[in-house]
Formats: sequence, C-alpha cells, structure tokens
Amino acid sequence: MKVKYRFAQGIFIALGGAILFSTKAIWVKLAYREAPVDALTLLALRMIFSLPFFIGAAFVSSSQSTNVKFTKREWMGIALIGCLGYYISSLLDFAGLKYVSAGMERLILFAYPTFALLMSAFLFKQEVKPIQWLALTITYFGLIAAFLGEVDFGSAQNSNFVFGSVLIFICAITYAGYMVGSGRIIPKVGASKFNSYAMSFAGAGVLIHFFIHHNGSLVGQPAIIYLYSLLMAVFATVLPSYLVAASINKIGANNVAIIGSVGPVSTIVLANIFLGEAITFWQLLGTALILVGVLLIGKQANQPES
Repeated sequence: MKVKYRFAQGIFIALGGAILFSTKAIWVKLAYREAPVDALTLLALRMIFSLPFFIGAAFVSSSQSTNVKFTKREWMGIALIGCLGYYISSLLDFAGLKYVSAGMERLILFAYPTFALLMSAFLFKQEVKPIQWLALTITYFGLIAAFLGEVDFGSAQNSNFVFGSVLIFICAITYAGYMVGSGRIIPKVGASKFNSYAMSFAGAGVLIHFFIHHNGSLVGQPAIIYLYSLLMAVFATVLPSYLVAASINKIGANNVAIIGSVGPVSTIVLANIFLGEAITFWQLLGTALILVGVLLIGKQANQPES
C-alpha cells in the first residue's frame, strides 16, 4: 500500500510539473509579441530571476546536518546535466519559438519521452516495460490528434519554420539526456539538492554566455518583458523544476517523461486563452487519449521501478 501511495503521489507531482512547465511557451510567445527581445536576453532574464531561489535552496540543503558532500564525479555530472537540460535545451527552445507557434513547439518537444526511453534502454540496459511502450504509443496518438488541426503543412516550406523546428527537435534530444541523467543521479544525492545545484549551474552558464557573446544589455528592457520573465522564472522554472525532480525520485525518469506528455494539452488551453489559438475537436480527442496514457502509467504501482 505504501508503494502504491508513493507511486500515485509521484504521478500527481509529475502532472503538476508538466503543466507548469507548459506555460513557458506561452510566456515566451507573449514576450516576443510585446517587444523585439531576442532569445538569449529573454533566457538570461529568466535565469536572473530564478537563480536567487536555486542558490538559496542549495545553501539550505548543504547546511543540513544530514547533508552528504558530493564527490568530484557527482559535481561534474550535476554541472553537465544541469547545463544540458536548462541552458542548452532552453536556448534552443527559446530560439525555435521565434519561428514556430506554441502548439507546434510542444508537438516537436514532446518527442523527448521516446528519446529518454531509448537512451535508458541502449546506454544503461534498462528494461522498457510493455505498459510503458503502450502508454507512450497512446499519448503520441493523442499528440498527433491534438495538433492535427494546428499544424500547417504548407508552412513547412518556409525556411524559418524548418529552422525553428530543427532547433526544437535538437532541444528534445538534449532534454531527454537531462531526464535520463538526472534519473541516475537523483537517487544518490536527493531531488531537492540535485535540482538546486543543477539549476544554479545552468543559470551561471546562461549568464556567462550572455555577457561574453551578447552586445546588448539586460537593463532598459520594457517593463512587460521583466514581468513576463519573472512570472516565467517562478511558475515555469523554479516550481516545476522541483516538482519534476521530486517525481523522478519517486517514480523514475521514464515514467515522468511519459506523464509529461500531458503538457501539450495544457498548452492548447493556455494558447487559446492567452494567444487566441483555436481549440478543435481533434485537440479534444487528443486530450482524452493523452489522459488514458497517463492513467495506464498508474498501473505501474503494482510493478514499481527498481
């Protein structure tokens, strides 16, 4: 019973993290709509507002009497995984969002559960259970249905659209690497501590990149850009990153990756509210299929990951 409760709790936490993370595309598109801000500036502002939370949490976790110091290998792993997941991936994603819609971004980005499962299987010889493949298949049918009415196949001929799509596709691969890597390290060091340090490294990487390679300034941006950056930092970065890290600790990276497929559903709704994108019958059908996939993952409570 305790195992089932832990698994159900992990599913709930993972859902919360996925939904909050899905708001990122909305904040980015709203910022692009309001002012001519570039991807690196917007990402740097996101990290500036996020870093105080992560640095503070890292200090608290390291100050506890139960704290266990990282090994050199763990330091290097956390720095690499953090930069891979929230520096490189985010930069690619923000740049891609310049050229594709929020809905299209979610469609491409949520190829990452497939990559995460394959990485786990081929790199770490981790078994992919039949129910995981079934749930993944159902959620992807849901994604295809949900975005059938949104995708404009004719626009794929546009070079900017293709360029943006490729950037986000690479982002999906790098984020899958983060999911798999964090799933290996979190059980050893703890979810909260891992997330605090990984995000701090990512934030530092973004800011170093900005100050070395960018000619612009973070000062003097329109007030609305600072507001969107702050909201994105709190609700689409800090809170969901801790939720995802905690859920990985409870139910494993593979399951969290599949449950994260609910993110595009919330993006559809949010894009309708804030960006004026229409909700179609196909999107509603896709929502139902994705929820079925998530519920199937719940059956894993009887066969938890080791």
